[in-house]
Amino acid sequence: MTTVAFIGLGIMGGPMAANLVTAGFDVIGHNRSPEPVQRLVERGGRGAGSLAEAVRDADVVVTMVPDSPDVEAVTIGEDGFYGLVKPGTLHIDTSSIRPDVAKRVAEAGRERGVRVLDAPVSGGEQGAIDATLSIMVGGSPEDFADSRPVLEAVGRTIVHVGPAGSGQTVKAANQLIVAGTIELVAEAIVFLEAHGVDTDAAVRVLAGGLAGNAILDRKAAAMLRRDFTPGFRVELHHKDLGIVTSAAREAGVVIPLGAVVAQLVASLKAQGDGALDHSALLKLVEQLSGRS
Repeated sequence: MTTVAFIGLGIMGGPMAANLVTAGFDVIGHNRSPEPVQRLVERGGRGAGSLAEAVRDADVVVTMVPDSPDVEAVTIGEDGFYGLVKPGTLHIDTSSIRPDVAKRVAEAGRERGVRVLDAPVSGGEQGAIDATLSIMVGGSPEDFADSRPVLEAVGRTIVHVGPAGSGQTVKAANQLIVAGTIELVAEAIVFLEAHGVDTDAAVRVLAGGLAGNAILDRKAAAMLRRDFTPGFRVELHHKDLGIVTSAAREAGVVIPLGAVVAQLVASLKAQGDGALDHSALLKLVEQLSGRS
């Protein structure tokens, strides 16, 4: 049985680790707070009280942590696991971080005999629960081939997109599209409500035409109820849009609409709504329209 250490058992990591248990892997979970570890144990996994304990016997280490500094800390930091795992261990980082950091971590892994893939995911909390995530993978083709049994236990669309850092670049593009689409759906909802239209009916017909998209399918019903229970927090999307705008500037690419949406998300976070779901952009549209 392949032993998988799973580091980071939050909104996304918890259900992903549970799905690995369901698929028959020996999963050892570690998290900064103990409650998610206990939930994994209740699902049939094992818990570890420290990073070193989690990775000691692992064949594969999966990380799902919030940001670039967190990935660096758990991998190449003073107490990072790259100095603790056995040679040939496969590290699959499913976090969303800066592409340049993913490249730096991969190079450090190679120097220490660790095989590294950047494999950020898309699909939100429900995708993690249902094991239907879209996974964009950067790294060597050989390591990608070895990772497939693990990734197939948590995702449905799994694509190798290029060398180290490529997965994070594609994820940045994903977050650009998602944020822009949420903003447009939010604007459409406020527009429809202002005209007294049956919004449930409107969403159904819009979803069936050229305007159809995953945000209408998965988020619109909750947006209509003003239910912004987090599946993906505003503060995390704010971080991701910072990655997009920085990477675009470095490449000399202009993203005018993306830059506007990044500022809207930043405003929402600054007003204290960073812990809400990113569909809470609807609140900001209402506010700007004088309808809040």
